[in-house]
Amino acid sequence: MPLAPGILSQDAKTLLPSFRKHWVPITLTVGFSIGAAVFEGASIGMLVPFLQTFTDDTASFRTGVEWIDTTLLGAGQSDVGRMYRICALILVATWCRSTLSYLSSVYTTISRARIVEDLRRRVTDRLASVALSYYATTRTGDVMNTVTNEVSRTAGALTALFGFVSKGALMLMYLALMFWISWTLSLIAIAAFAVLSGALTLLLRRIRARGEEITRTNASFTDRIAEFITGIRTVTAYTMRDAEREALHAAAEASADAVIRTNKQSRLIQPLSQAVVSTVLVLLVVVAVQHFVLEGVLSMAFLLTFLFALFRMMPNIHAINSQRGTWAKNSAALSNVADLIRPDEKPYLQNGRQPAGPLGDAIIYDDVSFAYEPDAPVLKNIDIRFEQGATTALVGSSGAGKSTLVDLIPRFYDPTEGRILYDGTDLRRFDVTSLRQQIAIVSQKTHIFNDTARANVAYGAPNATEEDVRRAARRANAYAFIEEMSEGFDTVLGEQGVRVSGGQRQRLAIARALLQDPEILILDEATSDLDSISEQRVQESLEALMRGRTVIAIAHRLSTIENADQVIVLEDGRIVEAGTYDELLDHEGQLWDYHRTQYEYEVA
Repeated sequence: MPLAPGILSQDAKTLLPSFRKHWVPITLTVGFSIGAAVFEGASIGMLVPFLQTFTDDTASFRTGVEWIDTTLLGAGQSDVGRMYRICALILVATWCRSTLSYLSSVYTTISRARIVEDLRRRVTDRLASVALSYYATTRTGDVMNTVTNEVSRTAGALTALFGFVSKGALMLMYLALMFWISWTLSLIAIAAFAVLSGALTLLLRRIRARGEEITRTNASFTDRIAEFITGIRTVTAYTMRDAEREALHAAAEASADAVIRTNKQSRLIQPLSQAVVSTVLVLLVVVAVQHFVLEGVLSMAFLLTFLFALFRMMPNIHAINSQRGTWAKNSAALSNVADLIRPDEKPYLQNGRQPAGPLGDAIIYDDVSFAYEPDAPVLKNIDIRFEQGATTALVGSSGAGKSTLVDLIPRFYDPTEGRILYDGTDLRRFDVTSLRQQIAIVSQKTHIFNDTARANVAYGAPNATEEDVRRAARRANAYAFIEEMSEGFDTVLGEQGVRVSGGQRQRLAIARALLQDPEILILDEATSDLDSISEQRVQESLEALMRGRTVIAIAHRLSTIENADQVIVLEDGRIVEAGTYDELLDHEGQLWDYHRTQYEYEVA
């Protein structure tokens, strides 16, 4: 029975590395399945000599091989003696088949589990290797749905695939036995089943389309629930919990409806298969008795064995047809996983080989332009020199390109045009890991992991000692509030750091950066969302962190950058003025406008 058309051709290429990696359990699965099928055929084949022993046939069954006929089948012995021998052989074959079937099912489970494990590893490897721009253009819900739901559904497709192997081996053995008995009756049966297979193929195409609908609706629900959880504060603040609840209910209902519609059609396969197969079986019995047995073409012993093999084959036909439905329903998930694993059509960061050491001279932007999308530049012809050991402040309105500009230094993105030089060497020539080890970033969107305070401070410095962690916390003014928590440094801070305030979150980020002891420090509006008291404490921590380092600070409050060695003002992706803070105020240009507006606002 063929699988759903057009499925294996492309997606099997994605599965092949996993198959090659776990070839041992897969080979054992196939070997045990074939062995079970051989002993199944042997046990059924032994019915011919058994039945001939007690029928009116003139001669006992013989294979033509002397030692088999005399030693195993007991040719020449009494009917009772031959019966004992044949029954013993049937029992041996039956127990061997059962043992091999058990081993086949065990190794099927092992093979499926290992392949799913390998798929998950390859998915996570792909997600870890793509450039940051991939996440800027991909819905989080789609990725989460693939990693969780779609990989689980792929396990269902693999179950069907291994089912084809075990059931297919049995089918081939039954067909071989049936052809040995009567190729004419076998061809009649195959022709009838081929018609059934063709009809089911049309149904399977519709089931596969429904399976793709399950993928879409699951992704939509996952995306909505992820947005709800991450945006729960905003949802609550704007009293939108009821509206979000209704939207989630609608998404859940759409997912359930897709599953129901798919299963309505997939459940049709087994009863349809049973009805058609039963009809074929009845017709085949009538034809066999009338045209073969009564006319002396086939003995009753052979016919009964043929029918027994056919009866034994029926459940396997039903199982294969059911597995075809399972495959069709879940193959869309396999395609989705394969699309994520495949390396094509995804952005990648080309890593360099040269190790990056501490900055000795300067970072230079040489005519740098950048665009997230073609024909929509965010940065335009930027020329800047960040001196080693100096503090440079970036100022500009929202959307001016400040964050994008600093994101180019740790190579979150690469310039679309121009180049960035690190002590005279293009950043793209450096090993990105060694480069990022020279840089620490403290931003307004500090991510706190759902782990202990200790783990959050030590993130990025796995070899840090307990004393290192505590020293960094003290320098960041975070030690006191950490110790005051219920379990001190062992306190789990919760999802998105819900157990700490904004100011505490920033001080944890500063402690994390201090522990890394970076050469270059990037501050991305690190105090913009804090109240005045929290800002003062964080600013004290930042001063300890900035001392002796090359600092690039995106400023929201201009009072925090008055002592900067250089101030760069950006507007619409371009540098509009540069100089010291006092120089730019005297110039009464764009910085003067910002200064005046902010001063008037603070006075008011």
